[in-house]
Amino acid sequence: MPVPAPPIIGAKSYLVIDATTGHELATLDPDVALAPASLTKLMTAYVVFKALKQGQIQLQDETTISEKAWRTEGSRMFVEVGKRVKIEDLLLGMIVQSGNDASVALAEHIAGTEDVFAQMMNQYASQLGMLSSSFRNATGLPAEGHVTTARDLATLARAIIEEFPEYYAWYAVKEYTFNDIKQPNRNRLLWRDASVDGLKTGHTDDAGYCLVSSASRDGMRIISVVMGTSSDKARSDGSQALINYGYRFFETRLLYKAGEEVTTARVWKSANETSRLGVLEDLYITVRRGAYDQLESTLDIPAIVEAPLSTGQPIAELRISLGNSEVLRTPLRALDDNPTGSMWQRMRDGVSLWFE
Repeated sequence: MPVPAPPIIGAKSYLVIDATTGHELATLDPDVALAPASLTKLMTAYVVFKALKQGQIQLQDETTISEKAWRTEGSRMFVEVGKRVKIEDLLLGMIVQSGNDASVALAEHIAGTEDVFAQMMNQYASQLGMLSSSFRNATGLPAEGHVTTARDLATLARAIIEEFPEYYAWYAVKEYTFNDIKQPNRNRLLWRDASVDGLKTGHTDDAGYCLVSSASRDGMRIISVVMGTSSDKARSDGSQALINYGYRFFETRLLYKAGEEVTTARVWKSANETSRLGVLEDLYITVRRGAYDQLESTLDIPAIVEAPLSTGQPIAELRISLGNSEVLRTPLRALDDNPTGSMWQRMRDGVSLWFE
């Protein structure tokens, strides 16, 4: 099936990827630096999730709301100054209600001040490879130099989904009540498309209307990042169109399971004459829909492989092509240890190698 151009959605930038492989399905200027508005809270949440995972804080911990957090403008969960609020409530207030007050309260609890917390955001962004991002605050309120890209946000969304599945589920919560005030999640796709289960909206005059969304259908997860549309409806409709496009024209398949033998290699001077080669993690591939059966594989194995081999050692290379285009290249690794053989085995193979 031919793959048409992605839909035109009136965004400044977008990127759609397969969450498992990272394969790009649709792009429009994904590396242009833009103001992210409340998409910033994805990075804020990532830092908080890291602190939870490392045991630095607990969900049931309470923090006292500062006057700065209470006075923070924009969207709010309506915490009250001087009151003690649980970390779990603040996270839900930030994720579901997009509370700027909750974001600042979390930042102050973890780092003491929002400025120091922003340094942590940038450090984690660097570790994730978000090389075009620079965060100045925990909320996404306008600040000079506070920018990111669609590509960096896709990287961040993918990290949240992979590293924190227990917290990612909160991004599908449709409404949350705090202080007797019920507020809906601003991600309209949660109501429109049952396969969508996250992530975050954003809006300021400078950023326009933005949305990072993710959907899972038939075992394939897609992440869509849309930045700089003109309205709430435009970001929702555009994101939905891009998600549908990804599923309609692409598919992701499992090539080999972790530990599955792909081939064997003759190993000279070893205790065992052959070693199993494969991959240590499940290997997936994303291709245009209907093209999977047309894939061709090539194995590049060195002419001579000598012992000892250790489990995980790269030995050969697997290349997958579609027509004249290479779509995947990955090392094949030893699946078992293969120590050096006995003196007799080494001598015998040494002689045999003279004739190779």
